[in-house]
Amino acid sequence: MSIVDEIHQLKKEKKAVILAHYYVPGEVQEIADYIGDSFYLSKIAVSLQADTIVFCGVSFMGESAKILNPEKTVLMPDRQADCAMAHMAVKETIQKVREKYEDLAVVCYINSTAELKRYSDVCVTSANAVKIVKALPNKHIFFIPDRNLAHHVAKQVPEKHFIYNEGYCPIHDEVREKEVRKLKDLHPQAQILTHPECSEKICRMSDYIGSTSGIIAYAGRSPQKEFIICTEEGVRYMLEKENPEKIFYFTDTVPICKDMKSITLEKIKHVLKTGENEVQMTKAEAAVYEKPLKRMLELAK
Repeated sequence: MSIVDEIHQLKKEKKAVILAHYYVPGEVQEIADYIGDSFYLSKIAVSLQADTIVFCGVSFMGESAKILNPEKTVLMPDRQADCAMAHMAVKETIQKVREKYEDLAVVCYINSTAELKRYSDVCVTSANAVKIVKALPNKHIFFIPDRNLAHHVAKQVPEKHFIYNEGYCPIHDEVREKEVRKLKDLHPQAQILTHPECSEKICRMSDYIGSTSGIIAYAGRSPQKEFIICTEEGVRYMLEKENPEKIFYFTDTVPICKDMKSITLEKIKHVLKTGENEVQMTKAEAAVYEKPLKRMLELAK
């Protein structure tokens, strides 16, 4: 029996579903029940009837799934898989900003720890951030933890006053203008599709800026045949699967998240078999953490 067959069998036995982010390896996406970006997976996690969720992603994603599903078992194939940006804000700074601005909303990118969500008013994803910030009654927005996404949102919501945090995604922030220009020179017809976690320099060069799912959708409907992709290279799997006639280029320094790539079929099989790496959270903790996530889901409808 192949490892894929073993996983399917274990999944049935445990009444489990597998959720996978676009950045995990292609063979993991291939066996997942649901594949998506943070926003899609957040919505799916709420509606699932399964007893067990195997979340193929990094720690904050498993935490979010557990917060929204405290009764379900949430397993992480690799408990060490983490997101550096998720830790790039602190409670003390949030408190200082709250003291300075009366009419303030602390807007927390979903790519953050449960503890940061706790001190926030609402969560957002790259797919819904603009919509949610526009819907907030507050004038002042403290956007944590990612400065690049914050600047992207601020340009589209000029009526709000943004306070910026100095967090960033090390993978997206490392996409270099020189390397993107080199690709554009080699492939002048190619459109540049960029995730808003990239720097402002890269965003200014781009034909489209959007979430991972937005990039996939744009490439699918565009009449263009060539694209320069400025996000983590795991998205290549779905781009090529849905658009076999199109060509996708990545920079010489390929954007790779080692934490996302640590998720393997062997680790998925192991946690299904053993029940290890369960996300632990009391109902009381989940009730505290869930408020900004629930508000996100309400405002994003």
